Amino acid sequence: MVKKSRIFIFFIVLLILGGIMSPTVMNVAKGINLGLDLQGGFEILYEVEPAEDGKKITDETMQATVSALNQRVNVLGVSEPNISIEGENRIRVQLAGVEDQQTARDLLATEADLSFRDVDDKERLSGEALEENGASVGFDKSNQPVVTVTLKDADKFGKVTKDIIEDYSYPNNRLVIWLDYEEGDSFAEESQKEDPKYLSAPMVNKPLYHKNIQIEGNFDIQEAEFLAEVLNSGSLPVELQEVYSNAVGASLGEDAMEKTIFAGFVGIAIVFLYMLIYYRFMGLIAAITLSVYIYLVLVIFYWMEGVLTLPGIAALILGVGMAVDANIITYERIKEEIKAGKTIMSAFKSGTRRSLSTILDANVTTILAAGVLFYYGTSSIQGFAVMLIVSILTSFLTAVYGSRLLLGLWVKSRVFNKKPGVFGVKESEISEL
Repeated sequence: MVKKSRIFIFFIVLLILGGIMSPTVMNVAKGINLGLDLQGGFEILYEVEPAEDGKKITDETMQATVSALNQRVNVLGVSEPNISIEGENRIRVQLAGVEDQQTARDLLATEADLSFRDVDDKERLSGEALEENGASVGFDKSNQPVVTVTLKDADKFGKVTKDIIEDYSYPNNRLVIWLDYEEGDSFAEESQKEDPKYLSAPMVNKPLYHKNIQIEGNFDIQEAEFLAEVLNSGSLPVELQEVYSNAVGASLGEDAMEKTIFAGFVGIAIVFLYMLIYYRFMGLIAAITLSVYIYLVLVIFYWMEGVLTLPGIAALILGVGMAVDANIITYERIKEEIKAGKTIMSAFKSGTRRSLSTILDANVTTILAAGVLFYYGTSSIQGFAVMLIVSILTSFLTAVYGSRLLLGLWVKSRVFNKKPGVFGVKESEISEL
């Protein structure tokens, strides 16, 4: 006797899934952060060198450098930047959606080491005297942009200015403010240039016991804001030497994304068509569960706030293949049981039970391989590995348990009893018991 209630439950489940997926799938897809290869941007590989001779690059130094770079990237407003350590002394920075690449380069590479020196280039006060996040942009009496920095100790700055007055007479009673002073830099030489390297060199006529110091350097508003942001992001404990850079235009990224998505749709459509032709009704169940699988993978990636790249899309499509493989293993087992002469119900129970261990072994080995790629890989390779792991774990919910649930509702309804053709098995292929 046909149990119509199970068929009714099947369609209720489909309606619920459709009701959840239809209104949310586009918002989920649009909400996923895209990598620079999909929306444009650029990446830079830096080699880290000690800021002072004799110092060594340690793990702590590398982590501190990454933290400082992250603070600077926040100034650019980049969504989901990828800053990773490679090897012992290299850092890769990937910034998606950045249009002004030169500003980003300047912001990342500068050491942001502010120092106050005399005209003989002797350091009188280092950047360590600044308050954290103490730089801001203001305007002087002439309405020209200036950068105001807050010092930790007004008395210390007062002593510095007093010493300048005592050690130098006019016109050398200057406090020269440098950003990223390097060995060999000279105030005497730079002061002869139209665009000197130092920020400003105000004269000191009396001791200044102030905490708030104005830096005047003929800035425009953008330059003043940039300087303030650099100072607030903190100085780097190392020097960064650019080894490699790669820029991807927004149009190129968009073109790559469109082609990849189109290729993915074609590939998935071919898989669906194959499953429908070869496995008949079971193929239809597979198409439904695979659609749910793709939706769930995107939702999980969205919740993880992951960055989707071209390799990530490739991993998603590969995951579809893995999920299809799980369905094929199960369906082939069921077909073998039907050909052996078992009833549809008995073949379904035996086939699903016997296929589980094979599916589990195949997926565990793939997860292990993806884990190795994630541990030893870099940037896009890690993105591929993450998407592959998410895909495989999700396929257990859909290709294994989801398929069994939906197919089981029809099998247990008994509507397909003595109809092996629905499962792609001919009457002539069934052995007599």
